Amino acid sequence: MISLTSPIETRAHRWPAGAKLAALCAATMALFALPDLRMQGAAALICLALFALPGAVFFRAGMASLWRLWPFIAVIVIWHGLTGDLAQGVAIALRVLTAVGFACLVTMTTRLTDMMAVMTWLLAPLRRFGLSTRALELALALVIRFTPVLALKGEALAQSWRARSAKRPSWRIVLPMTLLALDDAEYVAEALKARGGVGPDQGADKKI
Repeated sequence: MISLTSPIETRAHRWPAGAKLAALCAATMALFALPDLRMQGAAALICLALFALPGAVFFRAGMASLWRLWPFIAVIVIWHGLTGDLAQGVAIALRVLTAVGFACLVTMTTRLTDMMAVMTWLLAPLRRFGLSTRALELALALVIRFTPVLALKGEALAQSWRARSAKRPSWRIVLPMTLLALDDAEYVAEALKARGGVGPDQGADKKI
């Protein structure tokens, strides 16, 4: 899931998070069950139509998020082209784009708190066996929350590079990007420590 926020409110924002996540799982499994290139193309067109329904602003935001996948898509298509199976490469590329597109639609129209509520409900059986799930829930929330943050910081580093050099950004921004990620991780760790850390589950699972 690439994007986390939508620039506009849509009808899908009012749909239950559990239903959207279940539909995402079903759509992803269906994509991997479609062997035909034409079916993959049809699924990709359906995904594009869903992005276009809320309007131009939503569509541009979604396409900007999916554009970040182009290096991976290029590698897939080029490799299969070199091995003589270009049609299969295009099918795989369409499958990846469509799956990530559907996931992006869900994250753009679902609040993080709603998604975490679904995860808490799904992990309830583990708590019945006395296992604490708070650390896992927190880890999932941090991954979802900080993925777009780190992406924005990477774009800022690339812009800083272009402002100081005529050459395109290269691997040299990897080190400062890593340092930024470590700095954010240390800041979050200190904030969690100040609030008592990740303790055992509380609430309904505790016996009074």
